[in-house]
Amino acid sequence: MRTRLRRLVVTAVALLTAATTLPAAAAERSGDRHERPSHGGLSAVIRYTEYGIPHIVAKDYANLGFGTGWAQAADQVCTLADGFVTVRGERSRHFGAGAGSDPALSSAATNLSSDLYFRGVRRAGTVEKLLAEPAPRGPSRDSKELMRGFAAGYNAWLEQNRITDPACRGASWVRPVTSLDVAVRGFALAVLGGQGRAVDGITAAQPPAGSTGAAPEGKPGADATARAARELFAADNADMGSNAVAFGGRTTANGRGLLLGNPHYPWHGGRRFWQSQQTIPGRLDVAGGSLLGTTTVSIGHNAHVAWSHTVATGVTLNLHQLTLDPADPTVYLVDGSRERMTKRSVTVPVKDGAPVTKTQWWTRYGPVVTSLGASVPLPWTTTTAYALNDPNSVNMRASDTALGFGKARGTDDVLDSLRRTQGLPWTNTIAADSRGRTLFTQSQVLPRITDELAERCSTPLGEVTYPSSGLAVLDGSRGDCALGRDRDAVQPGIFGPDRMPTLKDAPYAENSNDSAWLTNADRPLTGYERVFGTVGTQRSMRTRGAIEDVAAMADRGELTVRDLQRQQFADRAPAGDLVAADAARACAALPGGTATGSDGKAVDVREACGVLAGWDRTVDTDSRGALLFDRFWRGLTRAVPAGQLWKVPFSPADPVTTPNTLNTDAPGFATALAEAVAELRSADIALDAPLGEHQFVVRGGERVPVGGGTESLGIWNKIEPVWDAARGGYTEVTTGSSYIQAVGWDGSRCPVARTLLTYSQSSNPASRHYADQTRLFSGERWVTSRFCERDIRTSPDLRVVRVRER
Repeated sequence: MRTRLRRLVVTAVALLTAATTLPAAAAERSGDRHERPSHGGLSAVIRYTEYGIPHIVAKDYANLGFGTGWAQAADQVCTLADGFVTVRGERSRHFGAGAGSDPALSSAATNLSSDLYFRGVRRAGTVEKLLAEPAPRGPSRDSKELMRGFAAGYNAWLEQNRITDPACRGASWVRPVTSLDVAVRGFALAVLGGQGRAVDGITAAQPPAGSTGAAPEGKPGADATARAARELFAADNADMGSNAVAFGGRTTANGRGLLLGNPHYPWHGGRRFWQSQQTIPGRLDVAGGSLLGTTTVSIGHNAHVAWSHTVATGVTLNLHQLTLDPADPTVYLVDGSRERMTKRSVTVPVKDGAPVTKTQWWTRYGPVVTSLGASVPLPWTTTTAYALNDPNSVNMRASDTALGFGKARGTDDVLDSLRRTQGLPWTNTIAADSRGRTLFTQSQVLPRITDELAERCSTPLGEVTYPSSGLAVLDGSRGDCALGRDRDAVQPGIFGPDRMPTLKDAPYAENSNDSAWLTNADRPLTGYERVFGTVGTQRSMRTRGAIEDVAAMADRGELTVRDLQRQQFADRAPAGDLVAADAARACAALPGGTATGSDGKAVDVREACGVLAGWDRTVDTDSRGALLFDRFWRGLTRAVPAGQLWKVPFSPADPVTTPNTLNTDAPGFATALAEAVAELRSADIALDAPLGEHQFVVRGGERVPVGGGTESLGIWNKIEPVWDAARGGYTEVTTGSSYIQAVGWDGSRCPVARTLLTYSQSSNPASRHYADQTRLFSGERWVTSRFCERDIRTSPDLRVVRVRER
């Protein structure tokens, strides 16, 4: 049978390349009773190997999109369908207006807010206008053909298959989609850091009652808003993030490059990755992870180059403070001239209720917004309002950037793709190639906020938010405060490629969601504008630990893919190395072996002293003491201001090892220890319980232990456990390491690649690929990538499927 299947693969590819059809008998032998040739229409060959990874072969981009849409639907139809309900603005109709919304595609708190936003986008024809823009400002024909094919493939799967996933089986909201639906989903991902971050503030914005002074004139407190903005835009404590490192040929065993990518994304919902290989013979051959609903490989490799992304520190929006006409708060002044806001009335159907109609207000700068999340209020008064500028609201070029990566033959081509398309909204790029070259670049679409412009045009609020967080608040009443245009930028109001922080051919290039400054500690990047990120400021614990690890690896040299695999699962806790011994000694010195919690109750902590001392400073599943340290460290860093936490403060001259030496005399130390012990005991968790007993996911009714640890511990292999005291302690992991790849080259035509999709290919409990890679991740095992033809043909699980429109 295996020999027969191998012959079928060769036949299918050859026939597809010649633009012919796979015989009906071959389709039946491939194991999918639905896939019989039809007359005309789109088609593709999908070859499945171990762990349900599809290798999609098609003759052109429309057919490749078809195969991708089909294969994604087969694994993730309910998640995809839920996202399409979101971008059609129909969540209130199906799920109720007040229910919590889809967090994958915007920050909207409720379905109503989400629907008002996305229906507004539809009503304005925003995405249609972007699709009509000629490349490079708009998407290329190839990208649009991928979208068209994806919609057709998704629809064909729905037509020809029965849904078995209980999450949407029999649901009325699962229905065919259009290529516009696919495009709007891409738009939603592009604006996640801009308009998507402010959906509630956009849809709630209404002018003050009356036309003269009926509304209170309160202004946001500058210092409080600056603190809130700093927290809002901080990448080091966000759930989503990433690590990546590229090693150059001088550090490797064979002079070729190496890349380890470790993105940290949600384990549920529409921001999951999905793994595949996409091939158009002679034109494209790329493998990796794609965000669900997207048509291209987001993070991956081809035969010559590998790349990954990390969430960047660049602030992807800015505000313009409007001076309003005192007689009409919907009219604002620019250089003394009156400009009337544009009204956008939107009606949302609501389940079991009357439709809701609300008006949104738009200006030359973008929508009026009354908040950036609950912590950053921006009140609309009779004299002042705020408009949000999001340059990614006119950017649908990310697919073309990804296609350029897929065709690249080296890091220079990766950089060239970024320069030509300028399509990445909120990520850095780290790459390595088979010639031993490396690349880091923060090439992202950012508002063109120069430090000079911010100094000249910031309002009093902006004077505190820009230095502290990179959020510019400009005077919208002055025409000379417009963002301008760089000569090499594909659209006005953004930075051109020459302004991007970039490091080429360093022995290592690493990022863990801090700014570009310490991409390589020996070759720091400086000279970029504040909106990109900071220089000379304290790094996160994860950045510090990562630089220590990868710099030591580079110094050691002779690196191979196996070294990347070891780094991924080293699970060292840098915070533990810095703190645990001092904490154990201070614990042992507490009078009577007790500490007092914030509730005034004394807690016996003597056992905790020994557990902290004996902890191995890792977060492996069998580590004893990791749970206690995690609860203690979270409490301590919340309770003690950063300036009081360490005896040795941060020094820009020694940014990797400072600050250090725990200040155990700080108010809050004993309290944090007492509360950590009390929390675990109240949940009936032993202080020395193995981490994997309580850090887990459930698959098929079975707890699967998960190693790794949280952001503040500095863990490379980031995993976010969820503590819920009301539910008895720890609940399932929700976020962390996702599509992981360790890639190198050995001189052959085939890359040496090991991959892991931590949560597995399918979210359908009925699928055989619902938990298989999750169990690999639990056991720190990897998938050997099957990229070349001989590798695919020799897969013991090979299954060939010809998919066609009927």
